[in-house]
Amino acid sequence: METPASRPLDGTVVRALGDTVPVRVAVARLRALGCSIETGGGPPPLDAPAGRLRVVRAPWIPGDQALPDCRIGWSGPVRVPMTGERDVQAACGIMQVHGRATGEPRALRIDYASVCAGVLAAQTITAGMLAVLRGGADVRAATSVAQAAALALTQYVAVATTDPGSGSGSSRPDPEPGAERTPPFRSADGVRLEIETFRAETWLRFWTGLGAERSAIVAGWPPFQQRFATGTCDLPAGLQAAVAARDHLAVRRAAEDAGVSIVTVNDAGTPLPPPPGSPWRLRPLSDAPSPGAVPAPDGPSRGVEGGPLAGLRVVEATNRVQGPLAGHVLGLLGADVVRVEPPGGDPMRGVPPMAGECSARFLALNRGKGAVEADLKTEAGRERALRLAASSEVFLQNWAPGRAARFGLDAAAFAAVQPRLVYAYAGGWGEVLPAPQPMGTDYLVQAHTGVAALLSPPGAPPTPTLMTIIDVLGALISAEGVVAGLLAAARIGTGVQVETGLADAGRLLRESHDPGARAAARTAPVVSDLAAMAADPAYAALFETDGAAVYSRAPWTFTRPSSWQREAI
Repeated sequence: METPASRPLDGTVVRALGDTVPVRVAVARLRALGCSIETGGGPPPLDAPAGRLRVVRAPWIPGDQALPDCRIGWSGPVRVPMTGERDVQAACGIMQVHGRATGEPRALRIDYASVCAGVLAAQTITAGMLAVLRGGADVRAATSVAQAAALALTQYVAVATTDPGSGSGSSRPDPEPGAERTPPFRSADGVRLEIETFRAETWLRFWTGLGAERSAIVAGWPPFQQRFATGTCDLPAGLQAAVAARDHLAVRRAAEDAGVSIVTVNDAGTPLPPPPGSPWRLRPLSDAPSPGAVPAPDGPSRGVEGGPLAGLRVVEATNRVQGPLAGHVLGLLGADVVRVEPPGGDPMRGVPPMAGECSARFLALNRGKGAVEADLKTEAGRERALRLAASSEVFLQNWAPGRAARFGLDAAAFAAVQPRLVYAYAGGWGEVLPAPQPMGTDYLVQAHTGVAALLSPPGAPPTPTLMTIIDVLGALISAEGVVAGLLAAARIGTGVQVETGLADAGRLLRESHDPGARAAARTAPVVSDLAAMAADPAYAALFETDGAAVYSRAPWTFTRPSSWQREAI
């Protein structure tokens, strides 16, 4: 049965148990992929306290095969009792990282880990259906909100276990009460603004244009540049004063003149454009289907032992967090992931702290991947990337808008060498902002989409968290789209384009937020040191080490068919 590329689970029926945020998020994602959902079957089972999803019918699957199942917990394999989002945030380090900017652990005022777990749960159902279609073993999956939290913090844990003293942030003095030293900035007319640049020269031009003192400009660049990694951004007071002396239009002009991106920090109710028909913008890569399921490059799927994507190859050309983490998630699902890096390798490999000969932060997102160096500005480099893709199932990139066309490496170029390819773009703003768009980065997206306002206590001004919540959720959404694209390609017999953005993460967090819901009381202890948490035997199932640093394990487990009894729910 053929199905449109945007609804690769058409004809599938999933039974859902539980009325929790993870289940509600997963159900919405599966519906968008074409599933029909059955609910009302009672509470979730004891071994899945946060909910359960089970595929009960898929007439497009040949034969009498068992269908995927996913159980969702709160603590999962962690030996610390947790019964809700606030427990997970406390016991798994989210409060510690989010609170660094203010000097003490504090909760995110959204169900962030639960939303991430919901995306991961939907992803396991889709990946399991792909594995069954490819002739692999039955897939029973388990995940938990705690495992989702650990994945979200993998960079921070890697740094904490490599760099003594960084795990608690205790070496940094608390901010002065009432001081506004962390972005966003407030203009003279009271508008809160968030800025972004990765270049020291544009930082210098912007602040010079506002009349800030040179010493403050120089002192402010390192903490601003490193805030993604540290979760803190203590800037000299003179920079805030320079913004506060100008109205927001003057500040915006200075930013535009300097080449610095700038957005207004919006309220949670600020309207966004209507969402796209497919959250992953899935569409055919070409109009010429070729029959049959996607073959694995080296034979049939290796089954559950290697993960549901075993035997598939992903080529990625990505940087920073969103793209590399998306590729990492696909690798955790069993895919063989190969990075295309510039001559000399990705500069992020050398960013301290080091875990042996490579950056701990880089390894948190890229360990286990292969790497090929290619200068994509040259014909030879582009040809090398195309040759890699020709023997692969996925090409994933997160280049700045327009760069793929300038490289001559857009979807059409890859379709010419691999008509069955899933071409995935992990972008920033999508259709949320018109061109020319500001940089698509975590804090700008938090600010514009109203997520920053959801995080702030009643009556407090909207302020983005310096924990990279949008980058991580955006990566999970990108990987989710790739898995859906692979299933669509297998069903329609042609390649598929996938486009996701960080703004999709902002939209999902807004859509999933229930302002009237009352958070359950916290009973779990608050982690104040990530390195100590990673060394605690109670958390051993969450983490693994290479001897130099500690990283999060895969956020799911997949069980062999012989080890579980099929039952009705």
